[in-house]
Formats: sequence, structure tokens, C-alpha cells
Amino acid sequence: MLKLSKRTEYAIMAARYLALKNSGNCVTAKEIAEDYQIPYQFVAKVLQDFARTEMVSSIQGSKGGYVLNRLPEEISLIDIISTVEENHQLTECMQEDANKTSCEHIDCCKIRDPLIEVQRKIDSLFAQTSLKQIL
Repeated sequence: MLKLSKRTEYAIMAARYLALKNSGNCVTAKEIAEDYQIPYQFVAKVLQDFARTEMVSSIQGSKGGYVLNRLPEEISLIDIISTVEENHQLTECMQEDANKTSCEHIDCCKIRDPLIEVQRKIDSLFAQTSLKQIL
């Protein structure tokens, strides 16, 4: 069954929270974790990933936290997913380099190519869906 990882779910939740509070005020990982009742460690790591890709700015100090660097309509779900997931493919064999897969059926597989097309469609839908749309 196609399913987003908890890491991705928490990332989307954190991005949504930042977008809702995006009036220039900093938001802390603790605030997001408490409001959504999700593990602080996950939220903190997700926000660090967002800062690494410059989706958010990290502000230091007693009134510090995180703020979005772009408007919610400029951030797609694929931006969020790609930030926190190294590989978000349907199956392992869809890696760009098929030689890196551990699948023993890669040479005779009949479903890899059709599933690659399904993956393209899913990614396209995620790319077309903005953070603003899930507010």
C-alpha cells in the first residue's frame, strides 16, 4: 500500500504549522511538537532539514525559532517530501541507478517500467499541490 512515512507526515505538519503562523513570528520545534502532539526529536530534525535547504530560516536567541523563507503557494509537497526523504520511490528498484538495487528480478521484471510511470504521476501531483492548498 502506498503510504507516506511518519517523517514525511511530520514534515508536512510542521510546514503547515509554519505557514499558518507565517506572520514574521518565529515558531519553535517545541511549539509544533506540543500543538500537534508529535515527537519533538522528529520536528527538530525536520526543521533542521528545512533550514539546510533554505526553505526556512533559523533564528537564534531567546525569541528565536524558524520562519518560512517562501510563501506557502511557492512551496510544493514535493519540495517538502524531497527535503526529508532521500528516496521516496514506490519501490527500491526505481532508483536512478538500477544496478544499486538489491532486487534479484531486475533483469526480468515486467512491472518496473509501468511503476516508474505511476511514480512520475504521483510526483507530478505532489509538485502541483502547494502548501497553501493544505492550509
